[in-house]
Amino acid sequence: MANWCNNTVVFEGTDEAIEQITQLFKSMADKEQKEDCGQLPDFVQDTHGDYFYNISQDNESTGVFQYETKWSPNTEVVKQIAEHFKVAFTHEYEELGCLVYGKATFEDGTLTETCLDSQDFESYELDEETDIYHFEGKEYDSEWEILETLLERKIENQLNSIKI
Repeated sequence: MANWCNNTVVFEGTDEAIEQITQLFKSMADKEQKEDCGQLPDFVQDTHGDYFYNISQDNESTGVFQYETKWSPNTEVVKQIAEHFKVAFTHEYEELGCLVYGKATFEDGTLTETCLDSQDFESYELDEETDIYHFEGKEYDSEWEILETLLERKIENQLNSIKI
């Protein structure tokens, strides 16, 4: 049984391109319901099993989609979709059972991906008796704020190292 990686992707581009992507995801979601299996766009050449499962669209925001993948994100497939429709994207993903938490951006033909590593996950701990997380001398009810802080720092460090 696969561990499911939760993915959210936000596409940015022309209204026409976003509408085409919306129709693509709607079509994949409908086909998944009928066939009961993961989906890929017809134009994507997949070699890693990076299928989309449980696809849904954020009805509040245009170009925002949620879905699951097995074990890890499918950023390369999302990149192929973006290239096909000539759009940019931000892809956030997490599967904490496999210590996967990260963010990828694609803009002007450049993919930048940042994800936490095992050292990041070891930098905080859970007190199982109190169900409180401890990180840098502070207490947290949830690990999500800690993970976001760690990821933001890593992204900032990457940006600073590029500027140097």
